[in-house]
Amino acid sequence: MIRRTFLHAFALCLLVAMAVPGSARAATADQAQSFIQALAHNAISTVANKQLSDVQRNDNFRRLFVSAFDIPGIGRFVLSRYWRTATPDQQKEFLKLFEDINVLTWAQRFKDYNGETLQTLGATKDGDRGWIVDSRIMRKQGPPIPVQWRLRQDDDGNLRIIDIIVEGVSMAITYRSDYASAIQSNGGRVDSLLAAMRRKIDQLKAAG
Repeated sequence: MIRRTFLHAFALCLLVAMAVPGSARAATADQAQSFIQALAHNAISTVANKQLSDVQRNDNFRRLFVSAFDIPGIGRFVLSRYWRTATPDQQKEFLKLFEDINVLTWAQRFKDYNGETLQTLGATKDGDRGWIVDSRIMRKQGPPIPVQWRLRQDDDGNLRIIDIIVEGVSMAITYRSDYASAIQSNGGRVDSLLAAMRRKIDQLKAAG
């Protein structure tokens, strides 16, 4: 469990290191792969900076996370049909809580970082505006861990991450399943999920 959680945290942190500048043209396979390579380099550089306090490091990661993740798109996917029934205020709060949970989770788990690196293997087209970048996490001990990155190019030409697949497990689909289960077990109320997410954040803060 600890191993998988750290690997997810490692992969997630690599998502948030930078955003590719906009372009009127469609992104190429080389640009998609270079995007992930740059993410890995900058994320590891941030983690390796021992001069940063935990608060500074978390703040840096949050800014990077917001800039690189398609949070609204992922939020709609994760909540699925419940996104349509949620009020605008509930949608806004969900996206903020979702951001907080992810930032706090991988910020804590990254304390287990032990020199892992990311090697990209190539990119394949995924629809008209998307790419899937294949990579693997190289560890000092143990076999490499396969990771796929799903990217989409937004209307401004920027690449954004919409999902990562670690060892065949989609993080977006995992979130959607977990959140749907939480809502269904509480009478289909989105407020019940928001309350559970607030409690999770309190737990993460206390553990930090």
